[in-house]
Amino acid sequence: MTQNVFGPPPDWSRAAFGGDANPSFADLVRRVDPGLLPRIDPAQTIPSVPHGTTVLALRYADGIVMAGDRRATEGYTIADRKMEKLFPADDHSAVAIAGAAGPALDLVRLLQVELEHYEKLEGEKLSLEGKANRLASMVKMNLPLAMQGLVVVPLFGGYDLRRTEGRIFRYDAVGGRYEDTEFHATGSGGVHARNTLKMRWREGLGRDEAVRAAVEALIDAGDEDAATSGPDLARGIFPVVAVVDADGYAAISDGDLRRVTEELLAERGRG
Repeated sequence: MTQNVFGPPPDWSRAAFGGDANPSFADLVRRVDPGLLPRIDPAQTIPSVPHGTTVLALRYADGIVMAGDRRATEGYTIADRKMEKLFPADDHSAVAIAGAAGPALDLVRLLQVELEHYEKLEGEKLSLEGKANRLASMVKMNLPLAMQGLVVVPLFGGYDLRRTEGRIFRYDAVGGRYEDTEFHATGSGGVHARNTLKMRWREGLGRDEAVRAAVEALIDAGDEDAATSGPDLARGIFPVVAVVDADGYAAISDGDLRRVTEELLAERGRG
């Protein structure tokens, strides 16, 4: 018989944490082993790191569409042509990242664990607004890194099951949280993407129209911003695009994105 040298598994139930159990996973780590939390010496020199560039979100009739280009840059060098910048936060929400890639990816992973931890501890999902507020506090925790150039600016959105509608939240580098009722884009090519979305967005937009508008906005951003890449038909590299509605998070396939891209380029005489 094999002996369990590690002892019994830890008890992660509410009873194990006492009557004042905190549903925050980050606070739990801070209390149990604060050394596991990321730290940085203020005097430390920050090396050049890959940065994610342009991400966007827009609301449509049944939910939201979120998208991000695939390029990561390191100064004037392309660090990655296939970077993932859009992730499901849980079944009915998503987060897209722009800024320093390493801290941004850590923030996404921590948010995913935070939401899963809350649901297991409380027995119910956190509200969409609660998720947005939690992400704001996590961005604020990154302020020491942001002051040294490792800025993380996420974009968060999802389907609000209580209000039965899609909602979009943007952030600033110090954790300020703001809601956008129509669309938003951030990152180095964000201003160019917003110009396209401003022309294409309208109330009651359909799902396919919203996906098309998102792809077109990234094409335009890629034309104007060197750090942003549009779809690359030759390499088969397309933006990451997903919809979040009452049925949950669903990624758009590369096949569908190729068709939309070819249609848009043909209309512009570039097909």
